[in-house]
Amino acid sequence: MLFLRYNNGEATMLGWAITFLVIALVAAVFGFGGIASASAGIAQILFVIFLILFVVALVARAVRGKRP
Repeated sequence: MLFLRYNNGEATMLGWAITFLVIALVAAVFGFGGIASASAGIAQILFVIFLILFVVALVARAVRGKRP
């Protein structure tokens, strides 16, 4: 599969976003407009959530006194 993995084997949120992006691109190539737009929308939402959580993690780490 196209998931990015941690050491414990769980798929990351960025991996899901990339997977839905690939599904959207393949569906668009084959002409499935509804599936392509839905997958692209899901990929965008997951990517934004990933970025927000990443920034929150960086801020939390900086507040605790550790370097990012």
